[in-house]
Amino acid sequence: MNKTPDTRRAMILRCLTEGMSVRATSRLTGSAVTTILRLLEEAGEFAEGFQYHRLRNLSATRVEADEQWSFVGAKARNARVEGQGDIWTFCAIDADSKLVMSWLVGARTPDNAREFVADLAGRCRNRIQLSTDGHGMYIDAVRKAFGFARCDYGRIVKEFGQSPDQGPSRRYSPPVVVAVHKERMIGRPDMDLVSTSYVERLNLNTRQNCRRFTRLTNGFSKKAQNHGHAVALEFFAHNYIRPHGTLSKAAGRKTTPAMAAGLTDRVWTWEEVAGMLDGAQKVG
Repeated sequence: MNKTPDTRRAMILRCLTEGMSVRATSRLTGSAVTTILRLLEEAGEFAEGFQYHRLRNLSATRVEADEQWSFVGAKARNARVEGQGDIWTFCAIDADSKLVMSWLVGARTPDNAREFVADLAGRCRNRIQLSTDGHGMYIDAVRKAFGFARCDYGRIVKEFGQSPDQGPSRRYSPPVVVAVHKERMIGRPDMDLVSTSYVERLNLNTRQNCRRFTRLTNGFSKKAQNHGHAVALEFFAHNYIRPHGTLSKAAGRKTTPAMAAGLTDRVWTWEEVAGMLDGAQKVG
């Protein structure tokens, strides 16, 4: 059976987590699209399973959570086939180590919000301060997952107005924030620290590094499963492979979020991951 060399697999994984589409990756590496999609599935399952087991008993104290939109096959208003439509990525980040602690890919529903927050709660070993945006689905989810003893919860609510731009570019312009206020929801959160800035920056990085999130392109996911694999791979790269600028400066050496959280003592490489894929079922 033919096997793609680890050096080429590493190159493919690097391309997929640096903003390149599957077809662009195929042109650059000389690998077939089917080979790349097969590797995406294999590596995505590894990244999800590895982090599912390793991101446990975390000592985070300040956590920010948010959800990010994308779509599979077609946007909801244009969906014609079952499985097409909007898809959301819930994610939570440790504001200190910048570690992506938990995520969930699916519909933006209260049930998924409860599942996501329950998973987050199961990964924390101490009381945390949690910040979210003003979406109402989080209130019930946080109360059920954390109760009143394990979480101080505040949210930041933004009010949006119309953009003053009335030209053709208006439909692509972000809405204008006209007011921001903070609300104490559970416990006694430090209101000065209630923020979603870090998780919103994570959303921006995800859109830049994962082609399936890039707006106004043809790089969207055709299958929800591939979208989930790409998200797991992107968060693995964020946690274990990409040194974070502020963390590296503070530590005086290249430092990833996983290093800052005490989960590893080195910066991982895609070559190392490619070599682990064959024995992925033994890892974790």
